[in-house]
This record gives sequence, structure tokens and C-alpha cells, in this order.
Amino acid sequence: MKSSLSLTALGLAAVLIGYSLPAIAGDGHDHGDAAPAATGTALPRFAAVSETFELVGVLDGKQVTLYLDRFADNAPVRGAQIELEIAGAKFKAEAHGDDAFEVVLKEAPKPGVLPITATVTAGAEVDLLAGELDLHEAAHTDEPAHEHSWKEFAGWAAGGLAALAALVFGGRRLLAVRQVRAGGAA
Repeated sequence: MKSSLSLTALGLAAVLIGYSLPAIAGDGHDHGDAAPAATGTALPRFAAVSETFELVGVLDGKQVTLYLDRFADNAPVRGAQIELEIAGAKFKAEAHGDDAFEVVLKEAPKPGVLPITATVTAGAEVDLLAGELDLHEAAHTDEPAHEHSWKEFAGWAAGGLAALAALVFGGRRLLAVRQVRAGGAA
């Protein structure tokens, strides 16, 4: 009985120490590839697709950047004319570089689902594309994520080891009391 309790205590101690070592090692000593952390905010976007074209729009405040590609081969469409209707207001897109178009809205859209319709004219091709822009209110973007320091992990590890020591000490006392009682009865 004594050896099984000791093995259990040693196993629990090994698990606790194993979990606390990476926290104590600190940055640069974990010997693993850390997943890249996302930085910045994801801008709201919409997509409108037809058999001929794909239109993707990215909203940044009052500015909408549009990317127009051919549906068949995903090649950018240059020299097209795009008329955009967002929630009933009409805008004409201006070319912005080789592969993008730009629309500047009068004001930033309010949260909600906005219907979007685009009329694309590229040479002799004219197409009507429809989509939706789903805007949500920013939720707690000012609050930084809680990060645990190595000191916090070390505190938890020390508490775990103290609890383990108390269990081992209590188990040994219990075994000693049982042996005394068993010895006295014999």
C-alpha cells in the first residue's frame, strides 16, 4: 500500500513539474514554433459574384477598396467602370492603381446588414452583382488580452507542490496510524 501511494505522489509531482517548466523557461526557451499572433483589426468586407466577375470590397471607415476579377480564371479586370449602390446611395468607383478601385462614402456606414449592388462595365460586357456588407459594433477592442507571466505560473506550481506535499504527509500519517492500530490488535 505504501509503494502505490508513493508512486501516485511521484506521478502527480512529475505532472505538476512538467506543466510548470515551460512557464519558468520564459520567452525563447520553449523550443517550439509559436503560432503567429494576429495583429491589428480585420476590416469588414463583402463579396459579390456572377458568372463573369467577382467583386470584393473592403471597408475602412469611409473608404471602400474594390477588387474586380474574372470568375473563370481569377485574373484582375483592368479599365472597368464600377457603379456601386450601398443601402440606396449610388457611387462611381475610381481606378486606384492597376488592380483596385476606390469609393469614398459621405459617412461611415452604421452597424447592420447593408445591401450592395454593383454594375460592372468592362468593354462590351455589362454585369450586375449583388452582395451584403454585415457590420457589427466593435466589442471591447480597447481591452488588451490577459497574459499570464511566468511568476503567475510559478505561483500555481508552488501551490500545487505544497498541496502534493500535504497529501503525502497526510497519507504517511494515516498509514502510520493504521500500522499502530493493526500492531496493537495482533
